[in-house]
Amino acid sequence: MARTKLQKPSSNKTVTVQQPTPPIQDEDNVELSGSDMPSNGSDVEMQEPDATELELERLVFGDSEGFREGIKNFNTSQDVEIAYEDVEEDGGPEGLNDADLFFTDTGPLDSGHISKVAGEKSDEEAEHSRDPPAWIDSDDERIVVSLASAPRLRKLRETAAEDTVSGREYARRLRRQYELLHPVPEWAIMAQEQSLKRRKLSNGDVASLERESSAEDVDTDDDTPSAPPLARLLQDASGLVRRPDSSSGKKRKLRPEVLDIQRLKDISGVQPSAISSLCFHPKLPLLLSSGPASTLYLHHMTSSPPAPRSNPLLTSLHIKRTPLTTTAFHPTDSRIFLSARRRYFYVWNLESGRVEKITRVYGQQHEQRSMERFKISADGRLVALLGSARKGGGVLNILDAHTLQWTCQARVESRGGIAEFEWWSDSRGLCIAGKSGEITEWNVDQQQTVARWQDEGAVGTTTIALGGDSGQAKGLIGRDRWVVVGSSSGIVNVYDRRAWLAEPAKDKISSPVPTQPKPIRTLDHLTTPVSHLNFSPDGQLLAMASRWKKDALRLVHLPSCTVYRNWPTAGTPLGRISSLAFGAGHDGSELLAVANDAGKIRLWEIRA
Repeated sequence: MARTKLQKPSSNKTVTVQQPTPPIQDEDNVELSGSDMPSNGSDVEMQEPDATELELERLVFGDSEGFREGIKNFNTSQDVEIAYEDVEEDGGPEGLNDADLFFTDTGPLDSGHISKVAGEKSDEEAEHSRDPPAWIDSDDERIVVSLASAPRLRKLRETAAEDTVSGREYARRLRRQYELLHPVPEWAIMAQEQSLKRRKLSNGDVASLERESSAEDVDTDDDTPSAPPLARLLQDASGLVRRPDSSSGKKRKLRPEVLDIQRLKDISGVQPSAISSLCFHPKLPLLLSSGPASTLYLHHMTSSPPAPRSNPLLTSLHIKRTPLTTTAFHPTDSRIFLSARRRYFYVWNLESGRVEKITRVYGQQHEQRSMERFKISADGRLVALLGSARKGGGVLNILDAHTLQWTCQARVESRGGIAEFEWWSDSRGLCIAGKSGEITEWNVDQQQTVARWQDEGAVGTTTIALGGDSGQAKGLIGRDRWVVVGSSSGIVNVYDRRAWLAEPAKDKISSPVPTQPKPIRTLDHLTTPVSHLNFSPDGQLLAMASRWKKDALRLVHLPSCTVYRNWPTAGTPLGRISSLAFGAGHDGSELLAVANDAGKIRLWEIRA
């Protein structure tokens, strides 16, 4: 209560009256009474801190004298061995580094000291090693691991008395134990040996290899990819790539109905996508495969009996964002043609390793907007490109295979465009199948159509193939005896062209090829659209398949036109067939390669 002095005019006495003091609120709206109210500075007396408070302040916040003394006694060395009695002699931990005050307790100590880290490698040794690590963790040097305390780590000890090791030595021993349980695979050892061989080359060769490797490392969208030359590929294969010896084996005549076929080891590896193109080299035992994964694979086909590494991968070529649709060997030189649904295609020269990009067909850009489908003539002189224009039926642009320049154009009349085309075996012309079933025989030398006929019962023609030898030197429509046409209904018609040419023409103007010929056999073993028709090199076998149904593959014997009943069986692992190819084997046999949409390539050897 506050006290106020009041004076009365009539009296000299002083009266003291107590009045209530109103409550005061602080910032947090809390009422404070008179006794809780803060007093003025005149009533507060500051007390000097005692010795205990000063000592606590020095320990918590430090002082200038202790800071200067600590700088003088500062030690940057981390490799200090500490003993407990040494700490007691010094009188306390004030003069020690923070890193020396702690250690990892790994069990009982033998001599009362912290055991020294064993097997520690210096940074200089790591720098002078052959393959220095990309990054070193400095904390590994301070970590101490006990090998004797954990039963599963005792096998890492080098002696029975050994206990603790550093973190870096612990990682090294774990790596060594893993290599003991999982040895280095054979392919990695061979790769190391090949690397050592390359390092022993002369300085000039090393410089050339560095130039090629630097060109391969360029990863831009516009740069053309590069690849090792064929000589180095053959050298890397340790001389395993040889030409198939066809002179020792004589041609065998296949029997109808029953086929002597044996499965070989599959092509190593599984490709990341369906395989859309398969091709055997005409002279070397090489298999070319590619698909929408934009990568081309080149495998070496080993002879029988199987080599230590059956069908190894020689090399691969990846072209970014280019889903490959067609790849093929050039029949006479060491080039590979590869294309996709693009306005350009590539030519890979195996001799030099150079990859050339062909960007356009001059003068035909409006009719050649995509170069995804092409075929090379048997003599390697010309390349036929399926045009994208369908005006009037369809267009084929013919290029020179060496200069890659446009030479001529084949235009056919067919409703719906061109379904498929095939070169004659003598390379003088093409057999072009329209989607409406009309077949056009087009001569390259004359640059005109020499015959036109209709496939019987055609319902959406899908593919066509030529094979066999008619025995005529220069026939009107080539030397091929057999022509087979597949349709979307699964029907395959087989025609004998030798019978057409044997019949005399009615007059000199008319063509000996009938306009509506009769097939010698109609095969209805497939129930889905026919996607693949391939002849064996000798023309005795026809493989027909459909990608729209699992295990839809049949082999047909020619000239009897009978389907083999003993293969494939219900247990033959074919899958959904995406591509197939025939190739020459050893001792007169033939190879059949079948690829599926799972990225696998399976091999069979056909004997008799």
